[in-house]
Amino acid sequence: MRNLILILRNHVSEVSQSGAQPSETKGVTWSCVARRIRVPLGFIFAVVYVWLARPTRTSLIAGALVLLPGLVLRGLASGHVQKDKELTTSGPYGYTRNPLYLGSLVLAAGFAIAARNSWIVALMLLMFAVIYIPVIAGEERYLRQTFPDYDDYSRHVPRMWPRLSPYGSRHSAYSFARYWKHREYEASIGCVVVLAVLVVKLVW
Repeated sequence: MRNLILILRNHVSEVSQSGAQPSETKGVTWSCVARRIRVPLGFIFAVVYVWLARPTRTSLIAGALVLLPGLVLRGLASGHVQKDKELTTSGPYGYTRNPLYLGSLVLAAGFAIAARNSWIVALMLLMFAVIYIPVIAGEERYLRQTFPDYDDYSRHVPRMWPRLSPYGSRHSAYSFARYWKHREYEASIGCVVVLAVLVVKLVW
């Protein structure tokens, strides 16, 4: 159980373009608080998720199929992003400003389908609204302060829902070394472990 909690907790620890803690200009804001409490909330949610999950064979298969594109998106994004070094606009970042968060939303949808419990869906939506939206807003303020071309980028690339064509003409190569450095493989391991736990709960 402890390993499962750690893995689920890691799903709420994003590798965004802003690797450093975004600075707040007016004291402690909710985005700063949200960033700090999302890890302990991840522990609590992991326990609640396993407790509330009511998986079936069909829900597990459907959930696993939904998880796959989320893992692919996060894997592609982690191989392009260079935290704090430059504004990443290549790969998935040419279509959405937050491909890692979008990938996490897809993963959350897959887990919700696999667990087959409306309370889990409600908790996920609540956490996204109260925790992740303020965190994303805080990171955007940091990026806007750090990279002068972020304003133009944000005007052309949606915050979450992808645009149909890539932004600009910049095409940075995917780097497996960056993928490995960001330990994005842990997301795949985590998905397998969580699904395995749900299978055990289904059987027992």
